[in-house]
Amino acid sequence: MCMSIASTTTTSLLLIMESSSVLLFSLVSLLVLSELVQQSEARAFFVFGDSLVDSGNNNYLATTARADSPPYGIDYPTHRPTGRFSNGLNIPDIISERIGEEPTLPYLSPELQGERLFVGANFASAGIGILNDTGIQFLNIIRINQQLGYFQQYQERVSSLIGPDETQRLVNQALFLITLGGNDFVNNYYLVPFSARSREFSLPDYVQYIISEYKKILARLYDLGARRVLVTGTGPLGCVPTELALRSPNGECAAELQRAANLFNPQLEQVLNELNSEAGSDVFVTANAFRMHMDFISNPQAYGFVTSKVACCGQGAYNGVGLCTIASNLCPNRDIYAFWDAFHPTERANRIIVSRFVTGSSEYMSPMNLSTIMALDART
Repeated sequence: MCMSIASTTTTSLLLIMESSSVLLFSLVSLLVLSELVQQSEARAFFVFGDSLVDSGNNNYLATTARADSPPYGIDYPTHRPTGRFSNGLNIPDIISERIGEEPTLPYLSPELQGERLFVGANFASAGIGILNDTGIQFLNIIRINQQLGYFQQYQERVSSLIGPDETQRLVNQALFLITLGGNDFVNNYYLVPFSARSREFSLPDYVQYIISEYKKILARLYDLGARRVLVTGTGPLGCVPTELALRSPNGECAAELQRAANLFNPQLEQVLNELNSEAGSDVFVTANAFRMHMDFISNPQAYGFVTSKVACCGQGAYNGVGLCTIASNLCPNRDIYAFWDAFHPTERANRIIVSRFVTGSSEYMSPMNLSTIMALDART
């Protein structure tokens, strides 16, 4: 039996239309994939660590280590608490600003979906340290190994959008920031007299122990694809308002905590040099947070601060006793205070710190500052 000419023509037209639809679908798919890849080419930024860099992950956790109520966020663009331990922007926000990217969202934020993933993610959680027993009083926080686990999960999510090769490229080309160590002293070794860790270790031995644990964390971060990592040492732990209130009858920085920082920081820099030697490139960059803070702690007036001892928000001696709450003393002008609360710098102090990240000499950033990193990486 023969098909009619009309029937043959209809069949041919249907086949052409079907082929065209398949081609059109393929072209649309390629365009979508191309757009996603282009969006991923902006430099991603990943953040790990504690409350100095937490942008709100703890808001999603049942923990007491939270900054989700006023007056936190009073100077943030929305004038609302965001989970940042600041009156406004924190260090990751300002770094994002300086490298021309939008701020990274907390990894637990439901808004971190689709193309927002290509900006990077903030995995930090207030209260954590290098050790798993640091911050146990805060209960449900994202310890560093879990943060790294979430980073693996992040890569799987991005890989489902742009494929494993493009995901690896995004991660390898990204900027990383990790801030750990301070809580291992103030919320562990020195949390209470005769703490478990202080009975187990002398201070020098404890520092050596946490440094060896930190090296494992950084090596794992490298194995997960990190190739440009800013690593902050601890700030001057004995100079924060809470330690002045607890340990300083005359307003001088608490000597024992300063000693801890002075033992920790040089050993951390040595470990970073060792890791770079093993990697054969300058993967890890030391940010001398101790020196960055001491500049304005030693001479607050030179930086436009009226005080570097009294916190803007708090109560008791130096406003360093207890938490910053709606019932606390609150300074009217946050720009003239170096410390926002008992532990954390104001946004203006954070801006001074980040300026050292960006253009600081080798006293602040080793082996290079962020401007040099960006210039070098732009050529490759």
